Amino acid sequence: MHIADIFAKHETTFSFEFFPPKSVEAYEGLYAAMRDLEALHPSFVSVTYGAGGSTRDMTHDLVVRLKTQTTLDPIPHLTCVCHSEGEIRAILERYASAGISNILALGGDPPKNRPDYDRASDAFRYAADLVAFIRKFGGQRGAHPDPRGFGIGVAGFPEGHPGTPNRVKEMDFLKAKVDAGADYICTQLFFDNRDFYDFRDRCELAGIKVPIIAGIMPVTSVKGLSAMADMALGCRFPAPLLRALNRTGGDLDAVRRVGVHWATEQCRDLLDRGVRGIHFYTLNKSTGTREIYQNLGVKSSADLR
Repeated sequence: MHIADIFAKHETTFSFEFFPPKSVEAYEGLYAAMRDLEALHPSFVSVTYGAGGSTRDMTHDLVVRLKTQTTLDPIPHLTCVCHSEGEIRAILERYASAGISNILALGGDPPKNRPDYDRASDAFRYAADLVAFIRKFGGQRGAHPDPRGFGIGVAGFPEGHPGTPNRVKEMDFLKAKVDAGADYICTQLFFDNRDFYDFRDRCELAGIKVPIIAGIMPVTSVKGLSAMADMALGCRFPAPLLRALNRTGGDLDAVRRVGVHWATEQCRDLLDRGVRGIHFYTLNKSTGTREIYQNLGVKSSADLR
Protein backbone atom coordinates (compact mmCIF):
# COMPACT_ATOMS: atom_id res chain seq x y z
CA MET A 1 0.00 0.00 0.00
CA HIS A 2 1.33 3.44 -0.91
CA ILE A 3 2.42 5.36 2.18
CA ALA A 4 -0.08 8.12 1.38
CA ASP A 5 -2.88 5.56 1.62
CA ILE A 6 -1.43 4.16 4.87
CA PHE A 7 -1.51 7.60 6.44
CA ALA A 8 -5.00 8.22 5.10
CA LYS A 9 -6.20 4.93 6.58
CA HIS A 10 -4.56 5.22 10.00
CA GLU A 11 -4.62 8.23 12.31
CA THR A 12 -1.47 6.83 13.91
CA THR A 13 0.83 4.34 12.19
CA PHE A 14 2.75 1.60 13.98
CA SER A 15 5.68 -0.04 12.27
CA PHE A 16 8.70 -2.25 12.92
CA GLU A 17 12.25 -2.27 11.58
CA PHE A 18 14.42 -5.31 10.92
CA PHE A 19 17.89 -5.86 9.51
CA PRO A 20 18.80 -8.83 7.29
CA PRO A 21 21.23 -11.22 9.00
CA LYS A 22 24.27 -12.65 7.28
CA SER A 23 23.68 -16.36 7.93
CA VAL A 24 20.90 -18.63 6.72
CA GLU A 25 20.20 -19.80 10.28
CA ALA A 26 19.80 -16.25 11.57
CA TYR A 27 17.68 -15.42 8.53
CA GLU A 28 15.16 -18.12 9.44
CA GLY A 29 15.16 -16.93 13.06
CA LEU A 30 14.40 -13.41 11.93
CA TYR A 31 11.60 -14.62 9.71
CA ALA A 32 10.06 -16.40 12.71
CA ALA A 33 10.23 -13.19 14.78
CA MET A 34 8.57 -11.30 11.95
CA ARG A 35 5.74 -13.81 11.86
CA ASP A 36 5.30 -13.33 15.63
CA LEU A 37 4.97 -9.57 15.14
CA GLU A 38 2.63 -10.06 12.19
CA ALA A 39 -0.11 -10.75 14.76
CA LEU A 40 0.25 -7.14 15.96
CA HIS A 41 -0.92 -5.92 12.54
CA PRO A 42 1.66 -3.16 11.95
CA SER A 43 1.00 -0.49 9.34
CA PHE A 44 4.24 -1.56 7.63
CA VAL A 45 7.68 -3.01 8.35
CA SER A 46 11.01 -1.68 7.12
CA VAL A 47 14.10 -3.67 6.17
CA THR A 48 17.56 -2.12 6.43
CA TYR A 49 20.22 -2.26 3.77
CA GLY A 50 23.95 -2.88 4.04
CA ALA A 51 26.33 -0.79 1.96
CA GLY A 52 28.93 -2.35 -0.27
CA GLY A 53 27.03 -5.59 -0.76
CA SER A 54 27.18 -6.72 2.89
CA THR A 55 23.46 -7.57 3.05
CA ARG A 56 22.10 -6.29 -0.25
CA ASP A 57 20.85 -9.58 -1.60
CA MET A 58 19.44 -10.56 1.78
CA THR A 59 17.47 -7.30 1.87
CA HIS A 60 16.06 -7.80 -1.61
CA ASP A 61 15.12 -11.42 -0.96
CA LEU A 62 13.60 -10.71 2.45
CA VAL A 63 11.50 -7.82 1.14
CA VAL A 64 10.09 -9.89 -1.69
CA ARG A 65 9.44 -12.84 0.62
CA LEU A 66 7.54 -10.64 3.06
CA LYS A 67 5.51 -9.18 0.23
CA THR A 68 4.57 -12.53 -1.24
CA GLN A 69 4.31 -14.82 1.80
CA THR A 70 2.95 -12.64 4.64
CA THR A 71 0.38 -9.95 5.26
CA LEU A 72 3.17 -7.51 6.20
CA ASP A 73 3.75 -4.48 3.98
CA PRO A 74 7.55 -4.14 3.58
CA ILE A 75 9.41 -0.88 2.99
CA PRO A 76 13.03 -1.52 1.95
CA HIS A 77 15.84 0.88 2.76
CA LEU A 78 17.96 2.11 -0.13
CA THR A 79 21.22 4.04 0.26
CA CYS A 80 23.36 6.23 -1.97
CA VAL A 81 26.64 4.62 -0.90
CA CYS A 82 28.41 2.20 -3.26
CA HIS A 83 25.87 2.54 -6.07
CA SER A 84 25.88 3.55 -9.69
CA GLU A 85 22.76 4.98 -11.27
CA GLY A 86 22.28 1.75 -13.18
CA GLU A 87 22.36 -0.31 -9.99
CA ILE A 88 19.80 1.92 -8.32
CA ARG A 89 17.55 1.72 -11.36
CA ALA A 90 17.81 -2.10 -11.42
CA ILE A 91 16.84 -2.29 -7.73
CA LEU A 92 13.86 -0.01 -8.27
CA GLU A 93 12.75 -2.07 -11.26
CA ARG A 94 12.89 -5.27 -9.21
CA TYR A 95 10.89 -3.75 -6.38
CA ALA A 96 8.34 -2.25 -8.76
CA SER A 97 7.83 -5.59 -10.50
CA ALA A 98 7.31 -7.26 -7.10
CA GLY A 99 4.63 -4.71 -6.19
CA ILE A 100 6.65 -2.95 -3.50
CA SER A 101 4.96 0.38 -2.88
CA ASN A 102 7.45 2.38 -0.81
CA ILE A 103 11.17 3.05 -0.32
CA LEU A 104 13.12 4.61 2.56
CA ALA A 105 15.85 6.68 0.88
CA LEU A 106 19.03 7.25 2.89
CA GLY A 107 22.47 8.72 2.39
CA GLY A 108 24.09 5.75 4.08
CA ASP A 109 27.52 5.18 5.59
CA PRO A 110 30.55 3.69 3.80
CA PRO A 111 30.98 -0.03 4.53
CA LYS A 112 33.11 -0.72 7.60
CA ASN A 113 35.33 -3.13 5.65
CA ARG A 114 36.17 -0.39 3.16
CA PRO A 115 37.35 2.57 5.28
CA ASP A 116 39.10 4.20 2.31
CA TYR A 117 36.09 3.99 0.02
CA ASP A 118 35.92 6.98 -2.34
CA ARG A 119 32.39 8.28 -2.62
CA ALA A 120 33.27 10.18 -5.78
CA SER A 121 32.22 7.08 -7.70
CA ASP A 122 28.70 7.09 -6.23
CA ALA A 123 25.97 8.32 -8.53
CA PHE A 124 24.23 10.15 -5.69
CA ARG A 125 26.07 12.06 -3.01
CA TYR A 126 23.13 13.00 -0.82
CA ALA A 127 19.78 11.47 0.12
CA ALA A 128 17.96 14.38 -1.54
CA ASP A 129 19.54 13.36 -4.87
CA LEU A 130 18.37 9.76 -4.39
CA VAL A 131 14.87 10.93 -3.48
CA ALA A 132 14.71 13.01 -6.67
CA PHE A 133 15.85 10.02 -8.76
CA ILE A 134 13.26 7.67 -7.19
CA ARG A 135 10.57 10.27 -7.79
CA LYS A 136 11.66 10.68 -11.42
CA PHE A 137 11.77 6.91 -11.91
CA GLY A 138 8.23 6.55 -10.60
CA GLY A 139 7.02 9.25 -12.93
CA GLN A 140 8.09 7.34 -16.03
CA ARG A 141 5.27 5.61 -17.86
CA GLY A 142 4.96 1.98 -16.80
CA ALA A 143 7.87 2.13 -14.35
CA HIS A 144 5.63 1.33 -11.37
CA PRO A 145 2.16 -0.23 -11.14
CA ASP A 146 1.00 2.70 -8.99
CA PRO A 147 0.73 5.86 -11.12
CA ARG A 148 2.10 7.83 -8.14
CA GLY A 149 5.28 5.77 -8.24
CA PHE A 150 6.98 4.80 -4.99
CA GLY A 151 6.07 6.39 -1.70
CA ILE A 152 9.33 7.78 -0.31
CA GLY A 153 10.50 8.12 3.27
CA VAL A 154 13.61 9.85 4.60
CA ALA A 155 15.43 9.94 7.94
CA GLY A 156 15.19 12.65 10.59
CA PHE A 157 17.43 13.20 13.62
CA PRO A 158 15.76 14.65 16.74
CA GLU A 159 19.10 14.85 18.57
CA GLY A 160 20.97 16.17 15.54
CA HIS A 161 22.61 14.50 12.55
CA PRO A 162 26.06 13.15 13.58
CA GLY A 163 27.58 14.56 10.39
CA THR A 164 25.94 18.00 10.60
CA PRO A 165 26.80 19.87 13.81
CA ASN A 166 25.10 23.02 12.47
CA ARG A 167 21.48 22.47 13.52
CA VAL A 168 20.20 25.25 11.25
CA LYS A 169 21.78 23.70 8.16
CA GLU A 170 20.53 20.32 9.29
CA MET A 171 16.96 21.50 8.86
CA ASP A 172 17.82 22.98 5.47
CA PHE A 173 19.12 19.58 4.37
CA LEU A 174 15.99 17.86 5.67
CA LYS A 175 13.79 20.38 3.87
CA ALA A 176 15.74 19.65 0.66
CA LYS A 177 14.84 15.95 0.95
CA VAL A 178 11.18 16.77 1.41
CA ASP A 179 11.21 19.27 -1.47
CA ALA A 180 12.83 16.59 -3.67
CA GLY A 181 9.77 14.40 -3.18
CA ALA A 182 9.80 12.69 0.23
CA ASP A 183 6.38 11.74 1.56
CA TYR A 184 7.27 11.24 5.22
CA ILE A 185 10.07 11.38 7.79
CA CYS A 186 11.06 8.52 10.10
CA THR A 187 13.29 9.63 12.96
CA GLN A 188 16.37 8.03 14.41
CA LEU A 189 15.81 6.53 17.85
CA PHE A 190 15.72 8.82 20.89
CA PHE A 191 15.15 8.37 24.62
CA ASP A 192 13.84 11.79 25.65
CA ASN A 193 10.56 12.80 24.05
CA ARG A 194 11.39 16.47 24.49
CA ASP A 195 13.97 16.06 21.75
CA PHE A 196 11.30 14.73 19.41
CA TYR A 197 8.82 17.50 20.19
CA ASP A 198 11.49 20.15 19.62
CA PHE A 199 12.42 18.47 16.33
CA ARG A 200 8.76 18.39 15.28
CA ASP A 201 8.37 22.09 16.10
CA ARG A 202 11.53 22.98 14.15
CA CYS A 203 10.21 21.04 11.16
CA GLU A 204 7.05 23.12 11.28
CA LEU A 205 9.08 26.32 11.44
CA ALA A 206 11.11 25.16 8.43
CA GLY A 207 7.94 24.64 6.41
CA ILE A 208 8.12 20.83 6.51
CA LYS A 209 4.56 19.54 6.39
CA VAL A 210 4.94 15.78 5.79
CA PRO A 211 4.09 13.25 8.52
CA ILE A 212 6.83 12.57 11.08
CA ILE A 213 7.15 9.09 12.60
CA ALA A 214 8.96 8.70 15.93
CA GLY A 215 11.66 6.02 16.22
CA ILE A 216 11.63 4.04 19.49
CA MET A 217 14.00 1.30 20.63
CA PRO A 218 13.78 -0.35 24.07
CA VAL A 219 17.10 -0.90 25.81
CA THR A 220 17.46 -4.66 26.30
CA SER A 221 21.05 -4.87 27.57
CA VAL A 222 23.85 -2.67 28.90
CA LYS A 223 26.02 -4.02 26.10
CA GLY A 224 23.46 -2.80 23.58
CA LEU A 225 23.43 0.64 25.20
CA SER A 226 27.20 0.84 24.85
CA ALA A 227 27.00 -0.30 21.23
CA MET A 228 24.56 2.52 20.43
CA ALA A 229 27.00 5.05 21.87
CA ASP A 230 29.89 3.52 19.92
CA MET A 231 27.97 3.76 16.65
CA ALA A 232 27.86 7.56 17.04
CA LEU A 233 24.12 7.65 16.46
CA GLY A 234 23.88 10.89 18.39
CA CYS A 235 21.97 9.13 21.17
CA ARG A 236 21.50 11.10 24.36
CA PHE A 237 20.83 8.88 27.37
CA PRO A 238 18.81 10.78 30.01
CA ALA A 239 20.13 10.59 33.57
CA PRO A 240 16.90 9.04 34.95
CA LEU A 241 17.25 6.18 32.45
CA LEU A 242 20.88 5.64 33.40
CA ARG A 243 20.05 5.71 37.11
CA ALA A 244 17.33 3.12 36.58
CA LEU A 245 19.74 0.89 34.67
CA ASN A 246 22.40 1.31 37.37
CA ARG A 247 19.92 0.12 40.00
CA THR A 248 19.62 -3.21 38.19
CA GLY A 249 23.19 -4.11 39.09
CA GLY A 250 23.59 -5.48 35.57
CA ASP A 251 20.92 -8.17 35.98
CA LEU A 252 19.90 -8.99 32.41
CA ASP A 253 16.20 -9.49 33.08
CA ALA A 254 16.01 -6.33 35.19
CA VAL A 255 17.78 -4.28 32.49
CA ARG A 256 15.30 -5.55 29.91
CA ARG A 257 12.33 -4.68 32.14
CA VAL A 258 13.69 -1.15 32.72
CA GLY A 259 14.20 -0.67 28.99
CA VAL A 260 10.72 -1.90 28.10
CA HIS A 261 9.14 0.26 30.82
CA TRP A 262 11.00 3.37 29.60
CA ALA A 263 9.97 2.75 25.99
CA THR A 264 6.37 2.10 27.08
CA GLU A 265 6.22 5.47 28.82
CA GLN A 266 7.72 7.14 25.75
CA CYS A 267 5.00 5.59 23.59
CA ARG A 268 2.22 6.53 26.01
CA ASP A 269 3.36 10.15 26.07
CA LEU A 270 3.79 10.27 22.28
CA LEU A 271 0.29 8.88 21.74
CA ASP A 272 -1.17 11.38 24.22
CA ARG A 273 0.48 14.22 22.28
CA GLY A 274 -0.70 13.25 18.84
CA VAL A 275 2.32 11.57 17.27
CA ARG A 276 1.67 10.65 13.64
CA GLY A 277 3.39 7.30 13.94
CA ILE A 278 5.69 5.15 16.07
CA HIS A 279 8.44 3.05 14.50
CA PHE A 280 9.96 0.30 16.66
CA TYR A 281 13.60 -0.63 16.13
CA THR A 282 13.21 -4.30 17.04
CA LEU A 283 16.82 -5.55 16.78
CA ASN A 284 15.26 -8.55 15.02
CA LYS A 285 13.44 -9.69 18.16
CA SER A 286 9.75 -9.69 18.94
CA THR A 287 9.73 -9.92 22.75
CA GLY A 288 10.36 -6.28 23.70
CA THR A 289 7.88 -4.87 21.19
CA ARG A 290 5.17 -7.32 22.21
CA GLU A 291 5.72 -6.42 25.88
CA ILE A 292 5.32 -2.72 25.10
CA TYR A 293 1.99 -3.47 23.44
CA GLN A 294 0.91 -5.46 26.49
CA ASN A 295 1.96 -2.65 28.83
CA LEU A 296 -0.11 -0.22 26.80
CA GLY A 297 -3.08 -2.53 27.28
CA VAL A 298 -3.57 -3.49 23.64
CA LYS A 299 -3.30 -6.67 21.58
CA SER A 300 -2.51 -5.17 18.19
CA SER A 301 -1.79 -1.93 16.36
CA ALA A 302 -5.48 -1.68 15.49
CA ASP A 303 -6.22 -1.00 19.17
CA LEU A 304 -3.72 1.87 19.27
CA ARG A 305 -5.13 3.85 16.38
